[in-house]
Amino acid sequence: MFGRFKYNDNVFYGEVNGDIVISKEGPFAEYELSELEVLPPSTPSKVVCVGLNYHDHAAELGLSVPEEPILFIKPPSAVIGHHGKIMYPRISKRVDFEAELAIIIGKKCKNIAYERAYDVIAGFTCFNDITARDLQRKDGQWTRSKSFDTFAPVGPFIAPLEDFDPEDASIISRVNGKVMQDSNISNLIFDVPYLIEFISNVMTLEAGDIIATGTPPGVGELHVEDIVEIKIEGIGTLVNEVA
Repeated sequence: MFGRFKYNDNVFYGEVNGDIVISKEGPFAEYELSELEVLPPSTPSKVVCVGLNYHDHAAELGLSVPEEPILFIKPPSAVIGHHGKIMYPRISKRVDFEAELAIIIGKKCKNIAYERAYDVIAGFTCFNDITARDLQRKDGQWTRSKSFDTFAPVGPFIAPLEDFDPEDASIISRVNGKVMQDSNISNLIFDVPYLIEFISNVMTLEAGDIIATGTPPGVGELHVEDIVEIKIEGIGTLVNEVA
């Protein structure tokens, strides 16, 4: 497991071993995790998101399974890390959480075949696709509702491929300790290699880019002061407060 951290003015990547972080950049240094600010684990040029990508979510909504992935993009300005504050927009009256598995791209790539998809992945982490649901319905398309600053919490750390099974892991969301979503990544309609192939045939993916793979059933509303957690087996728990 590794992540991106800040200590005083020093930003670095480090290996996470329990409560200890060992710097992977510059001279050797060892820190207590509590000493560090946990930053978003990558600095993406874009966040590519997938809509309606769980069989159980499609069933919940009474919708047919899509023939191809439904894509939209969040800007880098939406990205925050573990314990970052989700800012509730004044113009919205309904803001929702959406628990998702995120893929972190490891190197610049284009037109990647399904069989080579794992060659371009740095690892996996937790993602929360925050959405102003009332604005999504009003606009009839998703850009404004998905793109507010702080609407892309990601983290806390990256699980490398050798330490994580992207075909079978539980995914859970909690709000104020109450379980709201409880599913498994095995329910994905389009799996990780398919998404890499499909998206890279549309656009060049840069190192650090994030692909958010869709949310299971149970999406719900957030309020100011709520604590929302996204937990994925084998990765950890992303925690953010609504402000």
